[in-house]
Amino acid sequence: MNYSKNTYAALFNSQKEHQYKVGHSTYKERIKKLKALQYALENTYRDEIREALYKDFKKPQIEVDLTEIYIVVKEIKYIISNLKAWLKKQRVDTPLSLLGTSSYITYEPKGVCLIMSPWNYPINLTFGPLVSAIAGGNTAILKPSEMTPHSSAVMAKMVSALFSENEVALVEGEVEVAQELLKLPFNHIFFTGSPNVGKIVMQAAAKHLTSVTLELGGKSPTLIHTSADLKSAVKNIVWGKFLNNGQTCIAPDYVLLHESLKTEFVTLFKDQVHAYYSEDVQNSESYSRIVNNKHFNRLLSVIDEAKEKNAQIDLGGHSEASSKYISPTLVSNLSEDSKALNDEIFGPILPIKTYQTIDEAIQYINAKEKPLALYIYAKDRKVIKHIIKSTRAGGTCINSNALQYSNHHLPFGGSNNSGIGKSHGFFGFQEFTNARSVLKRHTYTLPYLLFPPYTNLKEKIAKITIKWF
Repeated sequence: MNYSKNTYAALFNSQKEHQYKVGHSTYKERIKKLKALQYALENTYRDEIREALYKDFKKPQIEVDLTEIYIVVKEIKYIISNLKAWLKKQRVDTPLSLLGTSSYITYEPKGVCLIMSPWNYPINLTFGPLVSAIAGGNTAILKPSEMTPHSSAVMAKMVSALFSENEVALVEGEVEVAQELLKLPFNHIFFTGSPNVGKIVMQAAAKHLTSVTLELGGKSPTLIHTSADLKSAVKNIVWGKFLNNGQTCIAPDYVLLHESLKTEFVTLFKDQVHAYYSEDVQNSESYSRIVNNKHFNRLLSVIDEAKEKNAQIDLGGHSEASSKYISPTLVSNLSEDSKALNDEIFGPILPIKTYQTIDEAIQYINAKEKPLALYIYAKDRKVIKHIIKSTRAGGTCINSNALQYSNHHLPFGGSNNSGIGKSHGFFGFQEFTNARSVLKRHTYTLPYLLFPPYTNLKEKIAKITIKWF
């Protein structure tokens, strides 16, 4: 829905006033809302969602079903199966020093939440966090990206039909809208986007001491060891890289490849691209497009700079401006100061960097910011263990890529520059709740013996307590 600048505070206040009623809702009431959203995604709006994403960047229907609708529906089903248990009091042990008391943890809603979602997976990355917010008993204002207007319009229609605005509301608009919303004292902000914008969100949140979940990005390395099944590795990498035309935060950003494997890797890579998208990739119905001219031109500048600095274009490098098409591109022999090796690519360009020893590759990874994902292709277990132990990353996938996102038993999120906090399943539920500790005294306890006035006897009791309890 299109709200005016003057109504943002009113919308926030209406949710603030309503938050305790929503927070007191039972697990059955929350599940009812989740089931309504599930039905809307699977049935009522499925065709409209497909059409909207095709209009926004020619996304294939199967990719829409699997990466936008299925992921959220799967999350809903998992939460429905577990929410009752999560909302129960979580009893904890009582130490001997507190004998006579009992304690438990209860997960209470954080309150009024702001969910700011990106354009690359608009349905998934808007409704995924919303599912966790609803499970936690919160109200929420959604601000999707202005770069995918057709998808935003469908989501606005869905939210308006499914929820009252004092519970869940969707606000459309440009960057200025996000700036105005960030001025409000939300209880929690869930942001998905770039590290640069994440810093702005965190700075705004600090003014109100608002907690944040930041799902960011960065350069996710793909490390291929000599023990890897190279053909299988290429098959996975080509899929993971060109899914959504490379516009995926956990896409392989660059390949670290042992120098002895490069020639074979390039040959296999070309063959696999043609196997997935045919030799006429531009006319493939399985290959989507860049979201807008700004990102199209940004990606062209990456390719142009690589050419100017005498990098080797091993595959692709072609483009067509009117449809925002960039071919699958493989580039090597890059200079260390190139955009391709320093900026998050977020498009269908894959740099290759070769190494001689595994420790050289590890050192290269560790010299950069912590990535959102690290992909390892190897059969040697000692090597895999060594890489994991010697690096830092939000998550890791071995002998595949991107699949870690779809397992709701795993926490998803980054570390430092690639993010703060986790999402999915119970971990997403935790982000939108406060783990409130409760202790109840039933009778006299040991601390009673240590209340003032302090005496020699109480000093002895304190020493015994420190030593034995």
